[in-house]
Amino acid sequence: MSELRRAKLHITGIVQGVGFRPFVYGLAVRFALAGWVRNTSAGVDIEVDGTQETLDAFVLALKTELPPLARIDSFYVSFSRAGTGTTVGTPGLFTAFEIIHSKAVEGAFQPISPDVCVCDDCLRELFDPADRRYRYPFINCTNCGPRFTIITDIPYDRPNTTMAPFAMCPDCAAEYQNPLDRRFHAQPVACPVCGPKVWLEWTIDDGRQTVEGDRAIHAAQKMLAEGKILAVKGLGGFHLACDATNAEAVAELRRRKLRVDKPFALMMPDIVTIEKHCIVSHAERELLESRQRPIVLLRRKPESNITTQVAPKQDTLGVMLPYTPLHYLLLNADRVISPYAVHSQRNVSQRSLIALVMTSGNLSEEPIATGNDEVRERLSTLADAFLMHNRDIRTRCDDSVVRALGITELGDQETESPNHLIPDYLFPTYFLRRSRGYAPDSLQLPFEVPSILATGPELKNTYCLTRERYAFLSHHIGDMENYETLRSFEDGINHFERLFRIQPEAIAYDLHPNYLSTRYALERAERENLPAIGVQHHHAHIAACMADNGMDGSRPVIGLAFDGSGYGDDGAIWGGEFFVADYAGYERKFHLAYFPLPGGDAAIKRPARTALALLWSLGLDWDEELAPARELCYEDRMALRVQLERGLNTPQTSSLGRLFDAAAALAGVRQKVNYEAQAAIEFESALDRTESGAYRFEVQNETLNVRPAIAALLADIHSGASVPVLSARFHNGVADMIRQTCGQIRRETGLKEIMLSGGVWQNMALLERAMRGLRADGFVVYIHRQIPANDGGLSLGQALVGAARLISG
Repeated sequence: MSELRRAKLHITGIVQGVGFRPFVYGLAVRFALAGWVRNTSAGVDIEVDGTQETLDAFVLALKTELPPLARIDSFYVSFSRAGTGTTVGTPGLFTAFEIIHSKAVEGAFQPISPDVCVCDDCLRELFDPADRRYRYPFINCTNCGPRFTIITDIPYDRPNTTMAPFAMCPDCAAEYQNPLDRRFHAQPVACPVCGPKVWLEWTIDDGRQTVEGDRAIHAAQKMLAEGKILAVKGLGGFHLACDATNAEAVAELRRRKLRVDKPFALMMPDIVTIEKHCIVSHAERELLESRQRPIVLLRRKPESNITTQVAPKQDTLGVMLPYTPLHYLLLNADRVISPYAVHSQRNVSQRSLIALVMTSGNLSEEPIATGNDEVRERLSTLADAFLMHNRDIRTRCDDSVVRALGITELGDQETESPNHLIPDYLFPTYFLRRSRGYAPDSLQLPFEVPSILATGPELKNTYCLTRERYAFLSHHIGDMENYETLRSFEDGINHFERLFRIQPEAIAYDLHPNYLSTRYALERAERENLPAIGVQHHHAHIAACMADNGMDGSRPVIGLAFDGSGYGDDGAIWGGEFFVADYAGYERKFHLAYFPLPGGDAAIKRPARTALALLWSLGLDWDEELAPARELCYEDRMALRVQLERGLNTPQTSSLGRLFDAAAALAGVRQKVNYEAQAAIEFESALDRTESGAYRFEVQNETLNVRPAIAALLADIHSGASVPVLSARFHNGVADMIRQTCGQIRRETGLKEIMLSGGVWQNMALLERAMRGLRADGFVVYIHRQIPANDGGLSLGQALVGAARLISG
């Protein structure tokens, strides 16, 4: 008989709240092993007795047969003679396998699972009339449902979630305690008897009306079909919803929300419906159906009856599938052909809703609303009714926004990246916003770092905390331009520090002195006597891209940081930067020639002013027939000229984002903007993909002269060239300038690895042209894959630069 051995295992990663302990229990039963498993604040501990052969098979199964939501980051195992050295109970042989109580470990931490869309099994039960959770809007199990948005502390146990007030009924408790049930220790487990309730409320003649349960959902459907606007409580906050085929309803939502042109997100019941309105590739379908359920940018079909009010002057729609049971019920998703092939025989009087606008429940630029009382106050003038429930949201979390990049954009290349995987490069997820479904999933770093807090930028703010080889990038905070967002930012930092047991050793921040995130960093650093590390905005962008691609910083790279604005070392507004950089520092090799921004933000909001200022700086006439000149009256043009000549409030910029704005204004695309980069986005959308002409830029010493390109653009405008042709030639010219400049840097340095970061790289036309050209020239090009290229990923770069400086002393 083989000698009994004891295996002791410690596993870290996403191994709590994802069915990991019942998975271990099932394996132990399968291999006839005795012992125990438990959660701790540091991960999962296991001790089992068995023969060495059986233990080896058990260990292999642990690594290769993980539950759907689990992820192992580290796996430690040791063997000894059975009956010795147990850390629980008395010495001796184990007689059975059990799941024992969780243990808090002082100072320990573990990654936390993001929220996950409802799973197939729960959907089948949701629409099964024989199931006790039939049409229950909060059905979930260990494979799906809320996680991050309900957790208050670790370990992830029910008392440490917002489900703590809901005592389980006997049936739910039996499932919760059965290791072989898929709801074993599913912390949000509930049913209609014991769990949260849903209701619809609205006000008539100063009196509040309320209906509950299924009646609430049917009443909400009826209101939406009638053109009403509803506030709907989701996982991470409220959405404002209306019928996306109803132009009047969408226009009214824009008026109430003060959102003039910025596109709204849509929710459709299934892939079949989405394909009626959008072109959907294989990669896009995989993103839509992924458990993260992001908003995916898709090319709109001309025949779609989604009102153009949803995304004015855009050829794309941002679409997501339902991700909560409530969403499926609201969209009557059991009545259409869906990926889940679930049907019911219900008769609903109103027509089915094929698409809902689902935009964040807030006024423009405010944080998304999460609390019921908060919504009654803040959204009372925005929504006609409120579809609410009484499960609290601990952490607000906006929807993520992504697009799929295919071979068209990326081409083929050989790469030395340690994280290079061919499938990722063929169809990577390209983030515009990383939040619900992804945050706070940890990012693994290429080297061990001190504990750093990086406070991020002003716009599209996220913060980042590091510990050991983990970076915890926050959910989307938003634009740090008001007190409410600052409070959300501060609460989020406190929550992350508590969840991940991080006490920062230093704080990294953006150099711009007026950013609220910078002021927070400096005030806290002084209060707690911590090192404060200022990080140049575009250096942080390049460092973020390096970390995103697993670069350890042992060799410098060429960094192309292109965006709308970032505070430069000389006090100017940078944004068209060619760096040679590593984590510790950078050299500014080339940049766009400076031009003035008269009025700063005033010019950003009125590209006509930016365009005329650019022409003035280049010595080009303000032809009165040009669209920007027509936008301003004679008196305004004269005042602008005086402002430029005297240098009154005219900060200098090298921003490629602002150059795109100016070109769009000159081409007649847009003279005023209602949201960030609107002019450039619409300029790109108009592009003629068959046009091969290109405007020429000149490399002069360390600056890139844009005068030849702008002069050629003006000549084409005067000759009557169409906007699509103007757009294509401008994009092609910028791509050629990038190739020329990178070639010059390679000749000087011998470097061939290029990082692309900054919000301008969300321009797919430019990204495709630049990457194809650079790869044809033999460069190895890296883009963002796990975090946004825009400022939403900046805090990761700040953290890595801060860590490098601390490590180097």
